Amino acid sequence: MSKAKKQLGRYDAIIVEIFRQHYRQGIESFEFSRSKFAEVAANLGIDLPKNIGDVLYSFRFRKDLPKEISDTAPIGLEWVIELAGQANYRFKLSQINRIIPNPNLIQTKILDSTPEIIVKYALSDEQALLAKVRYNRLIDIFLGITTYSLQNHLRTTVKGIGQIEIDEIYVGVNRNGTHFVIPIQAKGGGDQLGVVQTKQDIACCEAKFPELICRPVSVQFMPNNLIAIFELTLEEDEVKVVDEKHYKLVPADEISREELRSYKTR
Repeated sequence: MSKAKKQLGRYDAIIVEIFRQHYRQGIESFEFSRSKFAEVAANLGIDLPKNIGDVLYSFRFRKDLPKEISDTAPIGLEWVIELAGQANYRFKLSQINRIIPNPNLIQTKILDSTPEIIVKYALSDEQALLAKVRYNRLIDIFLGITTYSLQNHLRTTVKGIGQIEIDEIYVGVNRNGTHFVIPIQAKGGGDQLGVVQTKQDIACCEAKFPELICRPVSVQFMPNNLIAIFELTLEEDEVKVVDEKHYKLVPADEISREELRSYKTR
């Protein structure tokens, strides 16, 4: 067995055992602490992963929960893992909600302003995506306001949630002088846009920037060098898509006169 598969097997075994110890039929949520991982790993006779946070991150944003867990959810619901305070987490039943790019959506070509040196040395999909969005002012184009990157990888604590990290946070202003705060969630092609992360970002902005209008945005790489951008909102505790656009960064000679004329009528 490869090292990667062995590690994923450990992740599955630990999270399934934590779930098994707490779950009872009819229950809709329960909390557990980070310290539970060491206890469960010892009981199972397996090595504790060096990065416990990666276990949780994987199941929250990167991979599906094991079948032993997902099979217990009623039809139309799924289990999600939320933050529930410092070093505490919550399994919670939630409406199935997938934020995925619409493959039938029309694309818009944008002249690529990304510096070549950034393209050469970007260290990860997520960092490359955030850089392309920033240098091409895609948030301004998408939202129709003037925005500025305030900070990336903002780590902070939110009451009732615990420590969170926002991939990047922008502030902006419109023609009327209204101020906005825009938390950005960025995912490479392999990761899923996280509904839980969006809720955390909104809660953080409401706590830290109460005077500003929060407009959460998610960005994701798609095949064929497309960048999908979503504006999201909370409606009855569910994350909903306000708007979605697909942009393709291209050199000047790849935008035809016909395409420019077509953009005038959209």
